[in-house]
Amino acid sequence: MSLMRPLIAGDLVLEPQVAAHADAMFVVLSDPRIYEHENAPPASVDALRERFRRLESRLSADGQELWLNWVIRLPGGDLAGFVQATVSPGGRAAIAYELASAHWGRGIAYHAVQAMIDELVDGFGVHTLYAVLQRDNRRSLRLLERLGFGATLPDEGVARPVEPGELLMHRAGRSA
Repeated sequence: MSLMRPLIAGDLVLEPQVAAHADAMFVVLSDPRIYEHENAPPASVDALRERFRRLESRLSADGQELWLNWVIRLPGGDLAGFVQATVSPGGRAAIAYELASAHWGRGIAYHAVQAMIDELVDGFGVHTLYAVLQRDNRRSLRLLERLGFGATLPDEGVARPVEPGELLMHRAGRSA
């Protein structure tokens, strides 16, 4: 299993997320439009810095899951958002991503998520990927479909519970 490393996605650089990214990411994550469907912005720069510091371990508390987080750096040096994966034993990973609304519709999320998926498959042995989203989040649904994800059927034996209003998507590691 490889260590986290920077990833290149066209003219984007995905940097392993560290506490030092908190100041710039606080600005990115304070965009209210990214919370139209779920979650909430970080409470403060200090709270975000502490969260990033905890995530630097790259391991869940029980050591069973890998927590892999990258920030997305634009060609001019600004940060646009993040991509992340929780890698479970057995080659499964749940992915997530967040991008400031100023960068929507430009292909940035597609290239960043695809670069992360390639790294998960090649560097971490992932063969099955999952993502959970709110059913009414059409933008995220289109992105996942473009990346080769499809809706998970109830009989597919997925251990992750899905809340009312959520949709669970999956794909095999080498598709799209």
